[in-house]
Amino acid sequence: MSAKIRLFVEQPLGAAQAVPLTREQAHYLFGVMRLTVGGHVALFNGTDGEWQADIVEAGKRKGVLVCRAQSQPQSLPPDLWLLFAPIKKARTDFIVEKAVEMGVRRILPVQTAFTNSERIRQDRLQAHAIEAAEQCGATFVPEVAALTKLERVLDRWDTSRQIGFCDERLAGETGHLPDVPGPWALLIGPEGGFSDDERARLRGLEASHALSLGPRILRADTAAVAALTLWQSTLGDWA
Repeated sequence: MSAKIRLFVEQPLGAAQAVPLTREQAHYLFGVMRLTVGGHVALFNGTDGEWQADIVEAGKRKGVLVCRAQSQPQSLPPDLWLLFAPIKKARTDFIVEKAVEMGVRRILPVQTAFTNSERIRQDRLQAHAIEAAEQCGATFVPEVAALTKLERVLDRWDTSRQIGFCDERLAGETGHLPDVPGPWALLIGPEGGFSDDERARLRGLEASHALSLGPRILRADTAAVAALTLWQSTLGDWA
């Protein structure tokens, strides 16, 4: 029987492997979801695929599951990074969640000249990434990196990775995503757009591509989804 509940764990997974639960996980499974001994949970850890597991111990503050059989092999999303300027809390959460659902390898919040938020809760955003992976059936959880200034990211950019930056000044212009294979990154600017200096820096960077996202200027969270859809349908695992 396939489990309906998926749970990310940090322990190794394999046949007959016992997996102790944290207090929070035990509360979720037994207090919130009302599972009991004999119930089934799907487990994944980002490296060993998905495993169907049976509940063998259930308590208020602890529990133990035992892996029964692998239900999905480990798979990785395409080598695509998403760089974005943080915005309001709920909309930043949305960007992280949708990036996981749509398949990215790494999530990098960047501070630009017009970024509205100067700090993020990296641990909270990583937790949102885990929850999104649990819900969408992924076996991989992308890292959410610490907030870093965009200029610092560009200073050490590896030009073997293409970077497409979504420029709101190109709204209404036609253009296509360059069909360049290999690792990629997409950059979404803040609600105020990129500064002139940032735009010049990006346009002068080797392997950089200015992208239009259609005839209208999109909000940052909408732009992230649109850019990821464009890339995945052209160069990614939707193509």
